[in-house]
Amino acid sequence: MDQRTRPDTGFIIRAVEPAEYAVLGEITARAYLDDGLLDFGADDPYLERLRDVAGRAAGAEVLVAVDAGEGGGVLGGVAYVVAGSAWAEVAGDGEAEFRMLAVAPAARGRGVGGALVRACVDRARATEGCLRVRLSTQKSMLGAHRIYERLGFVRTPERDWSPLPGLSLLTYSLEI
Repeated sequence: MDQRTRPDTGFIIRAVEPAEYAVLGEITARAYLDDGLLDFGADDPYLERLRDVAGRAAGAEVLVAVDAGEGGGVLGGVAYVVAGSAWAEVAGDGEAEFRMLAVAPAARGRGVGGALVRACVDRARATEGCLRVRLSTQKSMLGAHRIYERLGFVRTPERDWSPLPGLSLLTYSLEI
C-alpha cells in the first residue's frame, strides 16, 4: 500500500504494522470509552473487540494515520471491510464498509478522521464491482456524522439496525 503524506496535514495513512496493534487498540478503546459510547463503560465486553487490532487485521484491511514527523506516532485508525468478510456488518453485494474509526484526542481537529474515511473510499473505488461504501454509527457520534456528511455520505434510515437490544445504529452510504 502506498504511503501518502499531504503536506498540509503532516501525517501518513498506511497499513497498520504489528508493532502498532496495541497502540491502535488502546486509541480505539479509549475513544469509545472516553466519549461515552459504551453502555457498560469500562466493563463493556465490546472493549475487548475494540482493542483486538490483530483480529481485525487478520480479516480486514486496518489503516493507521501516523505522524510524519520523527517518531511517527499513531494518531488513529480504521478497518476497511469488503462484503462477505467476517468483519462486514452492513455491506452487501457490491459494497464495502468501514468500522471502528478512531482518532486519538490529541490528534483531533487535524483532519485525521476525514483522511482515514477518504482512504477507505479510495480503496472501495479501486475494488472491482464496488458501487458504494456503507457504515454504521451511533446517534451520539455527531463529530463523525459531520465528517461523513462533508464527504458526501447520506443517511440510509431503511438500513438502520440494532446489533443488541437497546443499541440502535444509524447507517450512511456513499455511491462511488
